[in-house]
Amino acid sequence: MTTGQEITALNLDVTNSGARGVSTDQASQILPPQSGAETSSFADALRDTGSQMVTSIQKAEGASIAGLKGEASHYEVASSVMEAEQSLRMAVAIRDRMVQAFLEISRMQI
Repeated sequence: MTTGQEITALNLDVTNSGARGVSTDQASQILPPQSGAETSSFADALRDTGSQMVTSIQKAEGASIAGLKGEASHYEVASSVMEAEQSLRMAVAIRDRMVQAFLEISRMQI
């Protein structure tokens, strides 16, 4: 089982050699914060989304176990499992888009 601490934001540093992981501190140095009320980066948004996904999956696991013990209704179990499924589909879609964008960038002629 994956915890929220194990989920980190995926930052791509696109260079001629390909992509490599970049820490959040390095990402904030590469991309200066935007001016405005909220200074939230793309890495922060990905990290928050990942944390919410993990929370949703853990909630679904708990509801499933409670359902097996007879402590939760069928509706609660189905609702939490469907929410976790939707979160997982969103995460997969984001990953697919990021991979697609990286592949397009890597095909660009310099």
